Amino acid sequence: MKAAVLYEPNTPLVIEEINTRKPQAHEVLLRTAVAGLCHSDLHFIEGLYPHPLPVVLGHESAGIVEEVGSEVTYVEPGDHVITCLSVFCGTCENCMQGRTVICTNTDVKMTPGQSRRLEWNKADQLHTGFNLSSFAEQMLVHENAIVKIKKDMPLDRAALIGCGVMTGFGAATKTAAIKMGETVAVVGCGGVGIAAINGAYVAGAARIIAIDTNPTKLQLAAKIGATDLINPNDGDPVERIRDLTSGGVHHAIECLGLKKTAEQCFEMLAFGGTATIVGMVPFGEKIELHGFDFLRERKVQGSSMGSNNFRVDMPRMIELYHQGRLHLDDWLSDKIKLHEINEGFAAMKAGKVVRTVIDFDVAA
Repeated sequence: MKAAVLYEPNTPLVIEEINTRKPQAHEVLLRTAVAGLCHSDLHFIEGLYPHPLPVVLGHESAGIVEEVGSEVTYVEPGDHVITCLSVFCGTCENCMQGRTVICTNTDVKMTPGQSRRLEWNKADQLHTGFNLSSFAEQMLVHENAIVKIKKDMPLDRAALIGCGVMTGFGAATKTAAIKMGETVAVVGCGGVGIAAINGAYVAGAARIIAIDTNPTKLQLAAKIGATDLINPNDGDPVERIRDLTSGGVHHAIECLGLKKTAEQCFEMLAFGGTATIVGMVPFGEKIELHGFDFLRERKVQGSSMGSNNFRVDMPRMIELYHQGRLHLDDWLSDKIKLHEINEGFAAMKAGKVVRTVIDFDVAA
């Protein structure tokens, strides 16, 4: 099968011929149908987060089950699934408390370098990215890294739910737990930020303030549910939000992964407000906050993949899509082939797209 391999940071991905081994106990072999290009992948390509190399990245995907290993009872060949990097064991302390997104069992949620599911004819180990490696024509995954979906759901839309949409929508509805009538600011209107805006709208937020330097993305934010639009090029966004809201917002959701915007999210909070940091701030970089601001019960928290319980949440999100309340059609900017992956990431860096997906031309 063909796969896009990252050999060194800040170099183009290379299309190579690789293989997977046969599925073992609790493993499932998938034919990749669609894989989204996510900003998280770009962080690893640019070396902002460490990972053993060479590696096949990719984690936002949907596919069709080809083969199952022993003890797999959840799916069978022909089933349609969405993958999720929030693979879980179901038995560790966090899983038993319903926090499967932060499962600690490394036998299931393998640490970088641990998995040996990919094979090729070179001496170096080919590493699996995110326990998935969806920038390949096939994926060998743990059965608890997938959720079965109905076959009437378009796989290109389903793939979007696998990371970006789940991350942003869940950050608003689950991590931040926005309540009806609250005010929300979303910093960064890429795929994750747009999903956060959609989530805030579905949750019943009274005012949703979208912040981005890209006018096209701000227009999409307004279509999705934003009530106010702020371009930081036109003035300090913190001051503008304080003016708009007479003091600050109940929730600020950071979706860019920058030190400055993470700090700004905390600064734009009303008394008792919460900043939810979703974006991947570069590894090793520290965020500085004024200690005095905590006296007014302002809070800052992280969000991993929208605090999901993905086997419950993703089918519910599909239902919202079918009802017209989750606007997945507006996320999809472009479809490309695997050999065009580097051009796809270039378009992402240039801010030209909300989400580009690789279409593997798999017949359903």
